[in-house]
Amino acid sequence: MEEQIKTAPQTNVEVVDIQFRSGQKIYFFDPDGQRFADGDHIIIDTARGEEFGICVGGNHKIPPKNVVAPLRKVLRRATPQDEKTIQENRAKEKRAFEVCQQKIAEHGLDMQLVNAEVAFDGSKILFYFTADERVDFRELVKNLASVFRTRIELRQIGVRDKARMVGGLGICGRPFCCASFLDDFQPVSIKMAKTQNLSLNPTKISGTCGRLMCCLKYEQDAYEDLIRNSPRMDSFVDTPEGRGTVVEVGLLRQRVKVRMEDNPETVSVFSNEDIAVLRSGKARKNDPPIPADLAPISGSGKRVRREQTEEKPLLEPIRFRYSTEKIVDDPEEEKPETAESPEPKAARSRNRRRKPRSQAQDAAPEQAKPAPQETAPKPEASGDRPRRRPNHRRRKPRPAGDGQ
Repeated sequence: MEEQIKTAPQTNVEVVDIQFRSGQKIYFFDPDGQRFADGDHIIIDTARGEEFGICVGGNHKIPPKNVVAPLRKVLRRATPQDEKTIQENRAKEKRAFEVCQQKIAEHGLDMQLVNAEVAFDGSKILFYFTADERVDFRELVKNLASVFRTRIELRQIGVRDKARMVGGLGICGRPFCCASFLDDFQPVSIKMAKTQNLSLNPTKISGTCGRLMCCLKYEQDAYEDLIRNSPRMDSFVDTPEGRGTVVEVGLLRQRVKVRMEDNPETVSVFSNEDIAVLRSGKARKNDPPIPADLAPISGSGKRVRREQTEEKPLLEPIRFRYSTEKIVDDPEEEKPETAESPEPKAARSRNRRRKPRSQAQDAAPEQAKPAPQETAPKPEASGDRPRRRPNHRRRKPRPAGDGQ
């Protein structure tokens, strides 16, 4: 039984989408066996009592994980009497808005009234306002209650909620996203503007409300997918026309501008599918040069590199780069000479600077024999050194000539 319960699939829940006012959040309600279509006016049961709502999504099924408990039911369709009540409440809201503005001016409160809502049954009037700081509106509530003879609530909201209630046109020329199709506000950061290569000027990336535009959030996922398929700036790439460095990346068009290595003054445009990345990002100081047969990091690349050029291994010419034919033919004879030749020079230089120690004296007679053989041909090849010694001897008789 336990295994059957675990493996049993969960059945989807049938719901309808209800919106209380245009631009507000959409909620799920149980249709209770009734069929509704978009635009139907219905009466629903809420925590505040009976409310009037508009159906924006007909009967459909959703997974149980998307349902927020408890799922309240739809009571009935709106009758002509309900429609008349709604019209009367809209007229009361306009009058309540004007009266509240007068009372705010009389009390001298630093607050801006945004909207007024009257409950469907008329048991409560809700006022929305914005303010920079907290406002003591207790006296205002008492005056409003004495005028309307009902329950009064004042609720402080932010500038983004104000833009949703008031509505308007954005800098793109379209209605506000928050007032048209966005259900809820998502956090927006300046990092999203950097990812989308937008100007960091606050006036260009901020909406009418003064906050960062909401479209930065729901477009972020699309830009992240495009970035994964595009090379980074200053990357070294291989193109059908040759190699070069990426100087500009067009994410939306999936094209890049490449400065060619052979001709730095030439900047060509290529599609992301036509290039292959050899080095991702900017080069560092200690990076070795890129070999001609380097395989690409990403990208298809129209040219196959390793199959075209078949070069010899790099170790064969390097093995005998600093050697001669004699060393290759008789390596055993030359090893003691090449190994011991620098040692007598170092020993002689040490003996000149410092007094010979006991260990140095033992090693000196063995190394003294090859020393004159190496140094003997040097004075024959260069005639500068033997001339210096007689010059020192000739300087001594000069003061004797002055005395004569």
